Formats: sequence, C-alpha cells, structure tokens
Amino acid sequence: MNKHLLPIAVLFIVAVPLFLVTASVTWAVNDLRLYQHGFDKFDIAEASGISDDGLMQASRGIRGYFNSRQEPLQVRAVVFGREMEIFSPKEVAHMRDVKKLIWGVYVVGAVALVSIGSAFALGYWRQGRAFTPTLARWAFWAGGLTVGLIAAIGLTALVAFDQLFLAFHQLSFANDFWQLDPCCDYLIIMFPNGFWYDATLFVGLVSILGGLLIAAAGAAYLLKTKRLALPWSKAHEKTIEEAKA
Repeated sequence: MNKHLLPIAVLFIVAVPLFLVTASVTWAVNDLRLYQHGFDKFDIAEASGISDDGLMQASRGIRGYFNSRQEPLQVRAVVFGREMEIFSPKEVAHMRDVKKLIWGVYVVGAVALVSIGSAFALGYWRQGRAFTPTLARWAFWAGGLTVGLIAAIGLTALVAFDQLFLAFHQLSFANDFWQLDPCCDYLIIMFPNGFWYDATLFVGLVSILGGLLIAAAGAAYLLKTKRLALPWSKAHEKTIEEAKA
C-alpha cells in the first residue's frame, strides 16, 4: 500500500464499524415499531396498567425528548384508570443522562460518516480512478472488522448479557440514577431487561449485515477484477513475489 494512504486507510477502516454501529443504535432509538414489538412481546400493557395506545404515546414522547432540547422529560399516561406523570424525578434525571449518551452516539456517527467521505475523497484526489481497487480492499477489511468485532461482542452477550448490561451502566453513568426499582419505576416496567436484550441483538444483527454487505461489495469488485489475493489465487502469488522483491 502507498505509505501516504496508510493514515487514510486506518481512518476509513475504523470509521466504517463506528458508523454502522451508531447508525444501528440510531435506528433502534427512533423506530417506534421496535418499541411496539417489545411491548407486545413482554405484555407491558398488562404489567404497567397502561393501554397499548398509551404506551405508544409515551414512546413518541420519549423519542421526541431524545431528539429535542426539551427539558425535563414529561410523559403523562392513564395508569389503571388514573392519569399521571409516569416517571419519577429519579427516572427523569436518568433519562437526561441517557439523552446525553444518545446525542453522543449521533455525534460519533456523524464524525464517522464525515471520516468515510473524507477518506473516499482524499483517495480519489490522490490516485484518481486507480484508487478504486484500494477502496475495495479497504471496504473488504472494514466490513470484515465490523463482523468480527460485533460477532465477538454478540457471542459474549448471548451468555452474559446481564453482566454486560450492568458493566455498560457502570461505565456510562457517573451516578446511581440508573438503579431503579422494577416494582414501581416505569422505566423498568416498560423496558425490562428482555427488551434491552432484543434491542442489543437488533443493533448487532443490523451492524453485522451492514458489515457483510460492505465486505461483499469490496470482495466482489476485487474478484471481478482479479485483484483479491486469496491463498490459492495467482494474485496471491504475485503479492508474495512483490513482497520478496
């Protein structure tokens, strides 16, 4: 690889998995169908005393709060026949912290996208059309890195999700507002651990699918142009000869 392109390659290969993960989290945060699926799967209407319509209205309020400068979070719902603010001051304080975390995800995703675009533009500015095979190799490695990292984390989550979820909260929040009571705090009643387990799987699967598509696109181009140095290919033999020279 051209040594002048090495920093750009690192930028691209690191930015791709960051973008895929943050984009998947953004999708999960904002797609009300995922909320509805979780409410139906875990019978949240019965557990919470809030109707299906009330739960979805609350979800729209939460989503709107995450995507606005509105403070504090205010969500009213009819609970067992009585209209009330469903979140306690401690839950509201925790949601303020969650909102900061989500905005951080948005920022990282935007920076990753700009980095990918910058690497793309710089590569073609330096090499023109000759950059295409290099970009394909980067895509292959970036997609493969995404799949490998997310698969490793996903396998760990399958066997130790509760421990990972606890560690995530301990690392992400500098206070104990996240330590809520599942008997009376509606954030836990509406969004139990099973909900977050499914959401984590969704983010992981979407990220892996994105990585596979990117890696496949790069590999397809390299195979089509016979530039992929597979161990059994002539391209691989050529690469070894060039390295010896």
